[in-house]
Amino acid sequence: MKITDLQLTIVGIPRQTGFISKHVIVEIKTDEEITGVGEMSDFSHLPHYSLDIRDLTAVLKSILVGKNPFDISLINKELLSSFPEAMFYYEKGNFIRNGIDAALHDLCGKALNISVAEFIGGRIQEKIKVCYPIFRHRFMEEVEENLEIVRSRFQQGFDVFRLYVGKNLDADEAFLDGVQKEFGSKVKIKSLDFSHLLDWKQAAKAVKRLSAYDFEMVESPAVQNDFEGLYQFRVKMDHPVSEHVWSFRQQYEMIRHDSVDIFNISPIFIGGITNAKKAAAAAEVAGKACLLGTTQELSIGTAAMAHLGSSLVNLTYTSDPTGPELYTGDIVKNPVKYESGYLLVPSRDKPGLGMELDWEQINKYKVDDLSWGNVSVHQLQDRTSQTKK
Repeated sequence: MKITDLQLTIVGIPRQTGFISKHVIVEIKTDEEITGVGEMSDFSHLPHYSLDIRDLTAVLKSILVGKNPFDISLINKELLSSFPEAMFYYEKGNFIRNGIDAALHDLCGKALNISVAEFIGGRIQEKIKVCYPIFRHRFMEEVEENLEIVRSRFQQGFDVFRLYVGKNLDADEAFLDGVQKEFGSKVKIKSLDFSHLLDWKQAAKAVKRLSAYDFEMVESPAVQNDFEGLYQFRVKMDHPVSEHVWSFRQQYEMIRHDSVDIFNISPIFIGGITNAKKAAAAAEVAGKACLLGTTQELSIGTAAMAHLGSSLVNLTYTSDPTGPELYTGDIVKNPVKYESGYLLVPSRDKPGLGMELDWEQINKYKVDDLSWGNVSVHQLQDRTSQTKK
C-alpha cells in the first residue's frame, strides 16, 4: 500500500461561548482506495500567527506521497525534521504532526479492519472519566453565568469540573463557594488550572487562598518551562501538581527536577498518538500518573484520545476531552458520545478511529484560511466571544 494524495480542509466552528475555533481536517489517500482521516485541532491559539494552507499541503505531500502508511515511525521522524519541537505549549508544529499521525493510525486500522485501540495495543477500558471546563473569570458577573453552566451540565451527567483560575481571584472564590453551597459533594472540582499565567509564588498564594474549597489537583502553576519553580511549588503544596507535556525535552526536565505528580498528556500537544504513547510510557517508568489533556478537539481528535486512553495502564486521574460538547456543530456523521460523565471509546466493531466525515456539515463550516484577524490575546487565552469585551 502506498500513499497517493493528501487533502487538508479548514473549518471554523463556533464554541458555545461564541469563540470560533479553526481546525484542519486531514485526509490521507492510498492506491488501495482506503482513506485515513485525522484532525489538526484548534489552530486559533497563541502564538498569534497563522499558517498558509497551500504551502502546508505541498510540504506534507512531499513527505507523505509514495510512503507506506504503516511506516509510522519513519514518517514521524521526517515530520519532526520539518516541524520540530519548540518547547512551547501551543506549538503549531505539534498540531500539524498530530493530525497526520492520527490519519495514519486511522488508515492502518481500516486496512487491518481493527480499531485504533487494538492497533496500538488493546483496550484496558471502554470509557474514560472526564470533566467539563469552566473558563476563566475576568469579571464578577461571570460567576453566575458559570454556575448556570454547572447546573445545566450536571443535569446532563457531568459531575466533575475543571476551573481555569488566576485572572480574578475574588470571582474564582465566589464561584467555588457557590458550587460548594449548591451542590456539596455531588459535584467535584478536578483542578485549579492556572495555564502558566502566574509565576509559582503567585500561584502558591492563590492556591492557599482557595484551599478552603475541595479540589483534586493544581495544573500549570508556573510559567512555561520553569522546572525549578514547578518543583518549588510542588514541595510547598498539599495538592498534587499536573503539567502538560509539549516536548520530550520538557518532559525529561520535569522528570529530572521531580516537578510534577501527574503528566497531562494529549496527542495535540506532543505531536500525535505515537508520541503520546511514548510520553505515557516515560511517565510510567518515572512512577508518575497520567491524565488525558485537551485543546477542545472535535470528534475526530477526541476519538483519537479515547482510543489512546483506553490503552494506557497509568491513566489514573479524571481526564479533560469534552471538546465536542463545547461546540455548536461537528464534522462527522457519528460524533463521539458521553454518558454519565464518561467519554465512551468508539466501538471495536468500527475500524480505525471509527469516524465518518459528514460533508454537508464540513461544507457548512468550511473557511478559506487559518487567520483570525483582530481577535485579542485574552480572547485567545480564555476562549471568549470575539464580540465580548
